[in-house]
Amino acid sequence: MASIFQIILIIPLFVLAESTHTCSNNTADEALLSKAFASVSGFNISWFFATANCSYLPVSEIRLPSRNLTGTMSWKFLANMTQLQVIDLSNNSLAGSISPAIWLLPNLVEINLSNNRLGGVLGLPKLGIVKFESSLRKIDVSFNRLKDFGRVLSYRNLTYLDLSRNSFGAVSLPFWFTNLTNLEYLDISGCNFAGDVKAISHLQLLKYLDVSNNGFAGNFPADFPPLGNVKFLNVSFNNFSGELDSKLVQKFGISAFNHAGHFITRNSTTASAATARPELHIKPHPASPPQPHKPPQKNKVKNPKLVKKDKPKKTLIFAVLLPSALLLILVTFCTYCLCKKRTSSKRTKWAISTPVQIPSRFEKSGPFSFETGSGSSWVADLKEPTSAPVVMFEKPLLKLTFKDLIAATSHFGKEYLLAEGKSGPLYRAVMPGDLHVAIKVLEDARSLSHDEAVAIFEDFSKLKHTNVLPISGYCIAGNEKLVLYEFMANGDLHRWLHELPTGAPNVEDWSTDTWEIRTGSHYTSPEEMEWRTRHRIAIGMARGLAYLHNARSKPVVHGNLVASNILLTDDLEPRITGFALGDEGRAGRSSEDDVYSFGVVLVELLTGKLGSAETVDWARRLIKDGHGVDALDPRLKRGGGSVGKMVECLSLGYLCTAEAPGKRPTMQQVLGLLKDLHPSPLESI
Repeated sequence: MASIFQIILIIPLFVLAESTHTCSNNTADEALLSKAFASVSGFNISWFFATANCSYLPVSEIRLPSRNLTGTMSWKFLANMTQLQVIDLSNNSLAGSISPAIWLLPNLVEINLSNNRLGGVLGLPKLGIVKFESSLRKIDVSFNRLKDFGRVLSYRNLTYLDLSRNSFGAVSLPFWFTNLTNLEYLDISGCNFAGDVKAISHLQLLKYLDVSNNGFAGNFPADFPPLGNVKFLNVSFNNFSGELDSKLVQKFGISAFNHAGHFITRNSTTASAATARPELHIKPHPASPPQPHKPPQKNKVKNPKLVKKDKPKKTLIFAVLLPSALLLILVTFCTYCLCKKRTSSKRTKWAISTPVQIPSRFEKSGPFSFETGSGSSWVADLKEPTSAPVVMFEKPLLKLTFKDLIAATSHFGKEYLLAEGKSGPLYRAVMPGDLHVAIKVLEDARSLSHDEAVAIFEDFSKLKHTNVLPISGYCIAGNEKLVLYEFMANGDLHRWLHELPTGAPNVEDWSTDTWEIRTGSHYTSPEEMEWRTRHRIAIGMARGLAYLHNARSKPVVHGNLVASNILLTDDLEPRITGFALGDEGRAGRSSEDDVYSFGVVLVELLTGKLGSAETVDWARRLIKDGHGVDALDPRLKRGGGSVGKMVECLSLGYLCTAEAPGKRPTMQQVLGLLKDLHPSPLESI
């Protein structure tokens, strides 16, 4: 009885000890999370710990995607949370570098840091710990600013790896790729890799492989893993060579091999029996009995009945075959003439089966016509087109000529065309040295002399601002002026507003808090997230223009501000380009004209309608009548909570588009007013 009584007294002590242990764990995790996110704007610890009791288990998952978190993480504190299994901080605006210690968490199986601003090195320091078997099965660090690899652990459990859209800088694939033997998903597109892909050739289980938009060379498919199990493949925009089986084109699609290098197409199918040449058989007449075999006799007259029967048959055969033969000859001749005409009137097209070559006609002087997407063309009248130099500001030792521009764009082909503006077409190209650029043909600058153009280009190349895209280089060939810019994968604001499904979140995620951001007792909807993004773009544009108007003693007038000249970085930071360089574009232009153009783009940004004179007049009437809310893009106003600020922002477009230039605010004033319209306490810029 005494023993039972003692046991009854001891049990509560064990329960109390266990409860105290759990409580201390929770308290420790709460403190670590608070320190880890101390410099991150928008974080709320109540997402994990609502009260200060001990009813919660240690934190095993951090899932905060699309929470508009901005700032720098203190990763070392997360590295002390040994129970962590999942870290998902995707689609935020986190900056800084990733601490090497995060990769040493013993129970971590998934980490998703995609769509942030993280830079630095991926992995451990070069002299870091080597003997550690990671439990990670998924790593996604796509769309960041990672630039190098450190020492990477043994990831034998890894099945998913996405490194796409980082800038690792013309390096070969690291050797540790060969150890990823269980990998099923690999995306290393747009990473600026070079060399070959042999490091992945032993990955037998791959089902998804994207190596596009790099500078890879080597042999296809010899340097690749077995493609039998691969369901998705993209090798476009590289420099591979080898044989391309037509079955692979059929399986993965022609776009998977677009500008992938120099291939010889091999047709793996044999001729069908149905296409074999038919043989003509003449059977004896049924009334004729079989004749016994006799030796052939000379000058033997045939059976008159058979002669009569055979003659009509032969006549019928010739009557059928002769028109067919004539028709075939006629079709062949017409096809030949058509092909010859097309060859003589159009440039040689790039094809997978043939390498890109510069036709001999480009070695001569004279006019050259390059087609654009709309069917029009721009014509270059050049004396020495192949020797006209390309001047590169960032890489002056890179020796390029106009011939390199022709080759890199496949003779300025439609497939390389990005956009067509008033000042000329814009093309995408990968130059020698794996330099990814956009090439603008300045049709409105032909009247400029050589010296005038050089002075303008060199002057514009000195404009350095986060929201202004500087000129990377230029080429002057005869009267033609072409400028080179850094390529922006997200395209321009016009495309983002009118061609992409902005403001349409994944409805499958609406059942969770993935698309909600809690600030105190307020929840932010997807539409308000859309408003924050557009507000941030507006501020970036205003900053860029304010810099141009005030950075020098004399304002730099843009003269051609439209939505298609606002390019977007990976994190949707706007960068102004497309300056008016020709006499026609610059004549009579002032900073007040830029303010008006900004107002037009701002109206377009808030209404979602094309920035035309009709749209501006329509929006101004609604604003003047007090019905500005009716002009808002439906993707914005459904949010409700920030509609008042959206209308105020639209009203700022009203001020900028005032008919009298003197009544328009300066860009400095516009920038200040936009900042006052901050969407919420969560920083969006």
